[in-house]
Amino acid sequence: MVTNVTTGSAATQALLDSVNGAAKKITSTTADAQNRFLKLLTTQLKNQDPLNPMDNAQMTSQLAQISTVDGIEKLNATLQKLLSSSADAEAMQAAALVGHQVIIAGNGMHLTDAGAVGGVELSANVDQVAVTIKDANGIVMNTVNLGKLDAGVHNFVWDGKTDAGEQAVNGMYSVSVTATRGADQVVATPLQLAGVQNINLSSQGVSLNLGVLGLATLRDIKQIF
Repeated sequence: MVTNVTTGSAATQALLDSVNGAAKKITSTTADAQNRFLKLLTTQLKNQDPLNPMDNAQMTSQLAQISTVDGIEKLNATLQKLLSSSADAEAMQAAALVGHQVIIAGNGMHLTDAGAVGGVELSANVDQVAVTIKDANGIVMNTVNLGKLDAGVHNFVWDGKTDAGEQAVNGMYSVSVTATRGADQVVATPLQLAGVQNINLSSQGVSLNLGVLGLATLRDIKQIF
């Protein structure tokens, strides 16, 4: 089950409680194993045959084994603290985005009286980028030529005018992108503007609720407005 939240630190702590509880249980189990090992070793030393004492190499090997187990347990504890800190920081970053507009991969564009914002991500430098805008029936409304662009993320604004110079009605439109360098096609990904409504915290981590576009992670965000 996914739970909507609007703050990061407290929610993250709740998520990590179960993980921390499991870590404490492992730590307790490791400590018990160490105690049993030391008791066993002490008993061996007390009851060893004086004429045939325990071999030094054997004792050293056993001590090295318990030392290794102790070292691994401490390393796991350190890693757990790092993971907890990282998850908490990610939740705080995500919470700070609530109410902001972000650009993510998507082929939609919402036209309003102020126009529509879209974007494109290019895998390499290109000589020409063309964005084709279509209505819900698949009819081409306009083709926006962005010209020569470098590799990376770029955004653009459509004023809502069709190729015929008429004003398109407000609403959702779809976009597709073609990019070329010389005679070669270059990989181009259309990007879409979305609003962050709240953040979600689940066993999979922190995600952003983008309304009708669903959930996205911080790694999915290309630009923030």
